[in-house]
Amino acid sequence: MSTRRTVRTTLVAATAVALSAALAGPALAAPGKGGEHGPTRQAVEAAVKDGVPGVTLTAKDGRAVWSTTAGVGDLRSGKPRSADDRYRVGSITKTFVATVLLQLEAEERLSLDDSVDEWLPGLVRGNGHDGRAITLRQLLNHTSGIYNYTADETFGRTYFLKDGFFEHRYDTNAPEDLVAVAMAHKPDFAPGTSWNYSNTNYVLAGLVIEKATGRPYGEEIRRRVIEPLDLNGTSVPGTRVGVPQPSSRAYSKLAETATGPTYDVTKLNPSLAYSAGEIISDSADLNRFYSALLRGRLLPPKQLKEMKTTVPVGVIPNTGYGLGLMDRELSCGVHVWGHGGGIHGSTSEAVTTADGRHSLAFNFNGDWSGDADAVIEAEFCGK
Repeated sequence: MSTRRTVRTTLVAATAVALSAALAGPALAAPGKGGEHGPTRQAVEAAVKDGVPGVTLTAKDGRAVWSTTAGVGDLRSGKPRSADDRYRVGSITKTFVATVLLQLEAEERLSLDDSVDEWLPGLVRGNGHDGRAITLRQLLNHTSGIYNYTADETFGRTYFLKDGFFEHRYDTNAPEDLVAVAMAHKPDFAPGTSWNYSNTNYVLAGLVIEKATGRPYGEEIRRRVIEPLDLNGTSVPGTRVGVPQPSSRAYSKLAETATGPTYDVTKLNPSLAYSAGEIISDSADLNRFYSALLRGRLLPPKQLKEMKTTVPVGVIPNTGYGLGLMDRELSCGVHVWGHGGGIHGSTSEAVTTADGRHSLAFNFNGDWSGDADAVIEAEFCGK
């Protein structure tokens, strides 16, 4: 997920961070591992022993595709998870959004050096925030300093803790209202001077796509990414509260601890995440997307190079953040690129080598336990 296991210790860390610091990624061609997936299988089973209800995972290495599942997709019926499960991917949405913005730059419909205010006049203003001093690039690589709206205490109580969630799970949030939550706080730092993960950045990026194209950002993702790549399990739900079949239930503690009762949180209005984290997908689609992206099928070389130009992420060792894409060096020296994501009851990771050959995507249908990093290490490093 994000600042790794520490972010999972609370629900606001597992879900606000699910939306918030749900990251994953890293960068270079890894040697093919053939069919050696034993360590990966063991890491998946360890996640279930650690408390994750169920896991679905698919790896692709060259033409070889391997899937595995563990645990259950439904705690009541005991129904197992499926390799074809669709799930909420949380912040993996950010890579899709950044891809569309970079395509618009390649078409000379905008520049990443444009200020936010040029596209969204007056929206980023207040308590020291100033959209005139922040560029679109700084939104995409989280160097804007804009406060993260999911870190707001009232927002967290309303949407991430039990009483608030069950009262407000079907609320529709306008993206401008999410930005307004952030504007009630001071910036984290002056634009371009540091790095901090902020979902507000990508809410704004979605709004810029809509301003530049005159169409909903989700429609642009469908037209530019989902349809060309035949990602049939991928959708931008908008305000739709369910997850299309085949899928499993999603579970959360809805508490600031990783103990206590477990709640079914499958149904919710994903407008609380908007373009920072609302997409639904499956493991095969995520592998196809990241492989195509790294192979240059979605962006010209100039834009792909921009996307892969990273800034250091202090909270995660050996990791850099590009434009909606993370570069992580694993313990064995292999680099993988990708992103992680979390949202209520769902923790996901998708990473691939720089040559697009070896890809991995998986999902935990719980947000309070399980070592996602161990699964990635197992697949690419064999341990």
